[in-house]
Amino acid sequence: PAPGAPVSPHKGKTGVERLRRAFFYSVEGLSAAYRNEDAFRQEVLLTLLLVPAALLTPVPGTAKALLIGSVLLVLVVELLNSAIEAVTDRISIEDHVLAKQAKDMGSAAVLVALVMLAVVWALVLLA
Repeated sequence: PAPGAPVSPHKGKTGVERLRRAFFYSVEGLSAAYRNEDAFRQEVLLTLLLVPAALLTPVPGTAKALLIGSVLLVLVVELLNSAIEAVTDRISIEDHVLAKQAKDMGSAAVLVALVMLAVVWALVLLA
């Protein structure tokens, strides 16, 4: 950081301690998303259905990886979208054009990930 710039008190841990904390923060994030986000719960259910289906599908390993990767990408994008929404709401719950734009873009990213999932599954299974 630049001299005089504020530094987060949460920074400074290194090595195994940093990895341990990062792991538990990640688990807390997954738990919060599952508790508070209906869309995330629905996408977890989709994941629980599609990952075993991908593993049982008689296609090469790289195709299985594409199938599973496309499913997991939806979860990743949904987590980022939820984070954008939480930060936006933390700043202000008032209607604002930039807040709406940020939330709409996050939602659009989820839509793109879902379309990609459908395209990948269609190409792998119907090719």
